[in-house]
Amino acid sequence: MTRRLISTGSPFETAYGYSRAVIDGGFVFVAGTTGYDYATMTMPDLPADQARNIFRTIGGVLREAGSDLELAVRAQYFVTDRAYCEPVLRVCGEVFGAIRPAAGIYVVSGLLDPAMKVEIEVTARLR
Repeated sequence: MTRRLISTGSPFETAYGYSRAVIDGGFVFVAGTTGYDYATMTMPDLPADQARNIFRTIGGVLREAGSDLELAVRAQYFVTDRAYCEPVLRVCGEVFGAIRPAAGIYVVSGLLDPAMKVEIEVTARLR
């Protein structure tokens, strides 16, 4: 399997030197993804809405890679306030209810932009 890079076209990817995802060794490694709607470059205020945007982005990237959210084996959730854990985890439950990847949630002091309240990383198997 050849290493392959996937981009969503976000200006952050080229400016900051990373790929949205890397396919390698039968897995897709999706970079930390925040709640931007990349079509409009807007960020919703509510953490749950940010999480929904994140899963839309990650789902699209995984499909492009030849995978899907149902093939996720690991997820890491980062929130900037303990109060965001419950609403974000509810969205994670909606997305991953029966899939149940190995996961962890971490409360961090901040993300790149103060509007970012949630960041999610996912690793999934290829089909």
